[in-house]
Amino acid sequence: MTSRSMTSRRGCRWLPLAACALMAAAPLAAQTLAEADALAQDQPTDQLVPPTSAQDFTAAQLDSVIAGAWRPEAERARDRYRHPKQTLQFFGVRPDQTVVEITPGAGWYSAILAPLLRDNGQYIAAVAAPPPGKPASDTLQRRFAADAATYGKARIVTFDPKAPVFGAPGSADVVLTFRNVHNWVMADTAPAMFKAFFAVLRPGGVLGVVDHRAADSTSLAAVKASGYLPTATVVKLATDAGFSLEESSEINANPADSKDYPKGVWTLPPTLTLGDVDRAKYEAIGESDRMTLRFVKPDAPAPASSAH
Repeated sequence: MTSRSMTSRRGCRWLPLAACALMAAAPLAAQTLAEADALAQDQPTDQLVPPTSAQDFTAAQLDSVIAGAWRPEAERARDRYRHPKQTLQFFGVRPDQTVVEITPGAGWYSAILAPLLRDNGQYIAAVAAPPPGKPASDTLQRRFAADAATYGKARIVTFDPKAPVFGAPGSADVVLTFRNVHNWVMADTAPAMFKAFFAVLRPGGVLGVVDHRAADSTSLAAVKASGYLPTATVVKLATDAGFSLEESSEINANPADSKDYPKGVWTLPPTLTLGDVDRAKYEAIGESDRMTLRFVKPDAPAPASSAH
């Protein structure tokens, strides 16, 4: 027994038993804490594990869903052209957000976004209502229903392309659209669409746009029917609706795309409109050269203070 313990016991002679026990335990507790502190200080700094950042967490989640077994091989094969991880990171998508994807088609990006947002966020697919007398496509609905465990609470909303509404004002963190703006430009519905994007986003929310990119020197009139768009056309549509262009990226660029094909952009994969005519040539070029633009809805200005 150490002299320290002996002193503690002698000091207990005139104290109640419980108090004596606490005094005896105190030096041992202090010693244990001191030893733990010494061990912590001795741990090499290169072995310390920092807390996972939100960015690292999102990257890991993206890796997981992009590698998901539910994605068909034909869709995985397009990753090298569409760069889903880099694209969604550029747009700042996180697993805890409400994300609206406009006209997702058969659900190529749905198969990544819906599982990413399943647990802590919300994925909403906005699908155009069919023209009067034509049946609505249920491709996306069937995909979600066939694998509820993967797609979770993914929602589908329909909208009128001439008077679109995608949800309650300010209810979305991110709006995304992939290779759709050229269709709206051809149908003369693009201004209404961009205004609706602005309305559904919260202040500070992000609009992410990917589309086939025409040469900078090309006019809209010259390429309108080709599926390609001048970047300036898309930027003007967004800024006219109230957005600010925050940044552009070359993530989805393809310098091999000459943009001068018999059937426009649909000559290239994945459509390959010409069938077997020069198929190897167009497959070697790959998918189109694409602009990738991130816009932001400005924060609402602070109300002016009234003078008293």
